[in-house]
Amino acid sequence: MELIILGATFFGFLILGVPVAFAIGLSAICTILYEGLPVAVIFQQMMSGMNIFSFLAIPFFVFSGELMLHGGVADKIVQLAKNLVGHIRGGLGMSNVVACTLFGGVSGSPVADVSAMGAVMIPMMKKEGFDTDYAVNVTTHASLVGALMPTSHNMIIYALAAGGKVSIGALIAAGLLPAIVLMVCMLVAAYAVAVRRGYPAGKFPGWAEVVRSLAAALPGLLIVGIILAGILSGVFTATESAAIAVTYSILLTFFIYRTMTWGNFLRAAAKAVKTTGVVLLLIGVSTMFQYLMGLYEVADLAGAMMNKLSTQPWVIFLLINIILFVLGTFMDMAATILICTPIFLPIAMKAGMDPVQFGMLMLINCALGLNTPPVGTTQFVGCAIGGISVGAVMRTILPFYAALIAALMFVTYVPAFSLWLPRLLMGYKG
Repeated sequence: MELIILGATFFGFLILGVPVAFAIGLSAICTILYEGLPVAVIFQQMMSGMNIFSFLAIPFFVFSGELMLHGGVADKIVQLAKNLVGHIRGGLGMSNVVACTLFGGVSGSPVADVSAMGAVMIPMMKKEGFDTDYAVNVTTHASLVGALMPTSHNMIIYALAAGGKVSIGALIAAGLLPAIVLMVCMLVAAYAVAVRRGYPAGKFPGWAEVVRSLAAALPGLLIVGIILAGILSGVFTATESAAIAVTYSILLTFFIYRTMTWGNFLRAAAKAVKTTGVVLLLIGVSTMFQYLMGLYEVADLAGAMMNKLSTQPWVIFLLINIILFVLGTFMDMAATILICTPIFLPIAMKAGMDPVQFGMLMLINCALGLNTPPVGTTQFVGCAIGGISVGAVMRTILPFYAALIAALMFVTYVPAFSLWLPRLLMGYKG
């Protein structure tokens, strides 16, 4: 009965349009009151969930991404991408994919990525004669790679939701190959649609111009290398790397590029505070939810149910992907990670999947949800920039969805995509 109340109230609040954080918290409160537990349990679980030193990495990574977003780094990355692949058919679409991938490594946030790249690339593509739905679909899908990059705060959330089963350093190294796979799949989709619609190719500006644009963009891109090198060498922890990322972002935007204004700095700080507040609220209320799921053995029940359907690992992995995708369509990325990791990680591990590999599967599924209504944060941002309805974009979304699902299948069924780099660089034994 307690589980029915927990599930029914949670989904009921979501259907009524209650924000996810409040839906989680209210459903947990209803269940605790029905169970007759002390109300103090609510506050104890919330405080214990948020009072973790490693969570300091979250506001730092968020602030670093906002500084890069408001500090003019995007323009230099766009120019580099345009010079590299703009001469291929549908060149601006290809440039968009590369630019989103590069800026995703800098910002670590799909929403920041689509905001920055969309503001530059979508109007540019429309001006050059590309259809608006194509420009928006390319931008919103390619921006999802930010969830897999070393600066992604969602990796920190997953590592902590996994309950100590996975190293943050291993996760950061593991995200690089899936990010490349995702970029390649998106390039194929963007090129295929460009050929079918007869979009033109641009002109190659010459290697001298490529080198000049690389030199201009390189200081911004170095943040990925600094974080990777520092963590993998043991010079600093993931939390310390986030603080270093903020320091580097300030120095870069104020003193090297000199593109940061005081007004933009305040806007970046305000957005980082708002995002951090939302994430920490989700973490606090999700800790209550996790406590109840552990109390009622939800993971064991879910595992037993899946085993009744099939004992084949590939079927179990497919079912997990489907469930995570469906949940991700109406839940925030952080909420999906916090709620679903304790349920599905033990099931995946029992079926033979490494927790690092499961982290990549989780992040890609959650990223898919960011581009799918009714939540669809990145899609709403992209449509707002392009001045087009979500319905119009959804009608031509299939090639780009197919690219994302192909990348997800590679990561799900080929462990080497997630585990090769952690094993090579860190001696990971998983």
